[in-house]
Amino acid sequence: MTEPAGSAPAPWHALPASDVAAGLGVDPRAGLSSQEAARRLAEHGPNQLAETPREPRWHAFLRQFQDLMIIILLIAAVVGVVVVREWETPAAIVLVVLLNAAIGFVQESRAEASLEALRKMSTTTATVRRDGRTMRLDAHGLVPGDVVAVEAGDRVPADGRLISSASLEVQESALTGEALAAHKSAGAQVGADAPPADRAASVFMNTSVTRGRGEMVVTATGMATETGHIAGMLTSAKPAPTPLQRRINALSRTLALIAGGVVLVVAVLGLLRGQEFGELFVTAVSLAVAAIPEGLPAVVAFTLAMGTGRLARRGAIVKKLASVETLGSTSQICTDKTGTLTLNEMTARELIVADRRFTVSGRGYSTDGRIRTTDGTPPPSTLDEALLAMALCTDAVLRDGEVVGDPTEGALVVLVEKGGIDVAALREERPRLLEIPFDSDYKFMATFHRWTDEEGREIVRCFVKGAPDVLSARASHHLGEDGAGGIGGTAVFDAAARERYERANAELAGQGMRVMAVGGEDFPAEGFDPGDDPKRLLDRITLYALVGIVDPPRPEARRAIAECHDAGVRVRMITGDHAVTAGAIAGELGIPGGAVTGAELDRIDDDAELARRLDEVGVIARVSPAHKIRIVRALQGRGDVVAMTGDGVNDAPALRKADIGVAMGITGTEVAKEAATMVLTDDNFATVVGAVREGRGVYDNIVKFTRFQVSTALGFVLTFLVASVTGTAGGAPFTALQILFVNLVMDGPPAMSLGVDPVSHDAMSRPPRRPKERILTTERLVRILLASSVMAAGTLTVLALAPGPAPGLGQTSTAGTMAFVTFVFFQAFNLLNVRHDTRSVFSRETFENPSAFVATGVVVVLLLLVVEMNALHGPFDTTDLTAGQWLLCAAVGSVILWAGELVKAVLRARRPAPARP
Repeated sequence: MTEPAGSAPAPWHALPASDVAAGLGVDPRAGLSSQEAARRLAEHGPNQLAETPREPRWHAFLRQFQDLMIIILLIAAVVGVVVVREWETPAAIVLVVLLNAAIGFVQESRAEASLEALRKMSTTTATVRRDGRTMRLDAHGLVPGDVVAVEAGDRVPADGRLISSASLEVQESALTGEALAAHKSAGAQVGADAPPADRAASVFMNTSVTRGRGEMVVTATGMATETGHIAGMLTSAKPAPTPLQRRINALSRTLALIAGGVVLVVAVLGLLRGQEFGELFVTAVSLAVAAIPEGLPAVVAFTLAMGTGRLARRGAIVKKLASVETLGSTSQICTDKTGTLTLNEMTARELIVADRRFTVSGRGYSTDGRIRTTDGTPPPSTLDEALLAMALCTDAVLRDGEVVGDPTEGALVVLVEKGGIDVAALREERPRLLEIPFDSDYKFMATFHRWTDEEGREIVRCFVKGAPDVLSARASHHLGEDGAGGIGGTAVFDAAARERYERANAELAGQGMRVMAVGGEDFPAEGFDPGDDPKRLLDRITLYALVGIVDPPRPEARRAIAECHDAGVRVRMITGDHAVTAGAIAGELGIPGGAVTGAELDRIDDDAELARRLDEVGVIARVSPAHKIRIVRALQGRGDVVAMTGDGVNDAPALRKADIGVAMGITGTEVAKEAATMVLTDDNFATVVGAVREGRGVYDNIVKFTRFQVSTALGFVLTFLVASVTGTAGGAPFTALQILFVNLVMDGPPAMSLGVDPVSHDAMSRPPRRPKERILTTERLVRILLASSVMAAGTLTVLALAPGPAPGLGQTSTAGTMAFVTFVFFQAFNLLNVRHDTRSVFSRETFENPSAFVATGVVVVLLLLVVEMNALHGPFDTTDLTAGQWLLCAAVGSVILWAGELVKAVLRARRPAPARP
């Protein structure tokens, strides 16, 4: 128990709220002082659970030597020294092993740094009272005694005793196992020995508020909380591998079996030819290591981690590495409207005053824009009367391009400013005598001000705004062309005027606008007495104007939806708004399909039938949380991978059910963020689409790396197998050190550079991949076999036709050196080949990843040193080559490039156009 200011005779949960506050030394009305909070933070530490102890850097480096293949290599080095009695090859093996360990160490460090950056970005904030003021703080800074407010949608940031509550319910299943939300009350009496599930006056860290609101005094933070106690009893466990990593591991095991068989054949045939056991052992071990792409699982984790880092920089925080893989196969995106597809900045688009229509330019809460007449004539003076009403009968304030207050009122304030009226100055000049606040029961707001009519008499003028039908029911007149300066120039609101008014209202609403009516009524100043219910006075309103207000679509959302269409990803708008409004926005954004309501979905009992019907639907309006879950379930039932966006508490079940749950980082509740697998820091739909694009790019890079390494592995296997069977070069075309050079140097940095390849330009012009698609599809396997066959055939041809004796039994020769150089060139050209399935290498996109060329250049320089530097001839069994021989090796190595170009040309000609949703 945490008791910084004295001891309590009983546990905090068993004490009255006043005793808890006193015991913790805090006045709930003012909160702690900043100085006292800082002191307690230093005493108790940050409010966070203890992390698993970080692995020391030296231990992480040594762990790189635990791999079975590395151990076998080291054993081979020892055998080389003890049995073969040479030091060059063992020394080189140790050097290459150290290089490989360094690469793995750096790779892990970079991946961990990316994940740490994500952890820092995804923080919880809390509403805290300190120094008599309410503020938002990082929850890590909470201390015992802090007064914290929580409401529906929040995640409770620490353990606390409630001091006030209103209809408060908290989901505590993560702590207590209870499925139903627990009712909480500040006045509940709890026994000292009550378990957490029965402590109705307490709330606990990391539980979720599902209803109501409350205030609490923090009683425990960090590891002192109930959650902390549980965490302290748990032992750390390594995360399970992702499905992708499991498929990679299975592939590695398959290749290991193939390599094992080949190594056995090579070893048996070598012994029959009379090769020394020690030399044969080192060669066989090196071949086994080269034939098994043991680095694939690590590279997958590295590539996924790099992908999460890039997504974070784009505004999408992915909480699980595996989700990056899933993003690439997303086929359905169900997205909210407000703030995601739209700006969440209500904007007045059209205005009707005195039966005349006006358009309003500009967007959002910027005052840049004008009010224009649609017929080209000057605006009537009655327009000012309507604008005055909007300025005075609103509470919203425009401040530095942002609205403080109701968004709809903000749209009216911006409209008034565009009309040339200083709202702040006008409100100061015309203060309120009285107001009727808006209420959903009567659907209007009214303010009363002292005024002077056109005849100079003192009056009380009431301005009113609200629902068009409500105001028309209370109206007796409407403004005419000559109504400037007062309500004298008005016309009777007769049947004809009412018909025009209703038609204009329906027309604006039919365009998806929210329609607001504005009006006024004058009262004599002398003896003005509104009575107990001023609403009863408003029975002869003069209607001033109708205003059409929309939440405009984000400009980038339309482009993003078009990109989804090209990518075979279907986008649907799922919203609680009205179908007409949502349908109008969907039309502007280019979302195909009709609009239905949640009630209409309820009439479809079968999920399979619902999935079929959804193909014709682009907008689902007036939905409940149950509707969202059912939509996700229906689409998943037919094999779709579904991404669902949401921001509220009620969205959490659907976010958790979806394959990719996307929570809004700005407007989203803590419950939604916790349930989601991805959080948007900008609440922008375009970021979702960007994440899908990035997910496809990450998967493409993993496929490239896999193709590259497997091609090399099989190329080695075929070369040695044919050489062993035919006896070429004594059955060992490469020495152990040459094998290690190719495997650990050429397969190192150049291959790793594929993991950071930029997303292909056509990533979003292809249909989504199937979720269960193998990494190496039949088409890819055929191309890998083709590439490895070309490598083996070209290498053995050079070995057979090059001048000088073939190498064997430790002999150095020009033929052996040329074969070695040729195989490295095969890899260099194949690196270009695997960059894209169908795009030609000879395109601008090939040069967008300079790291691949830098890494390949470094390898070529190292190859030059190994071949041309006399000091390295002995260890690597190489000899000098002429310029012509170098060119010949490069020319033979490039054959794999031309073969790949031919295959790509055939595929481009045969590949069908991308599927459309």
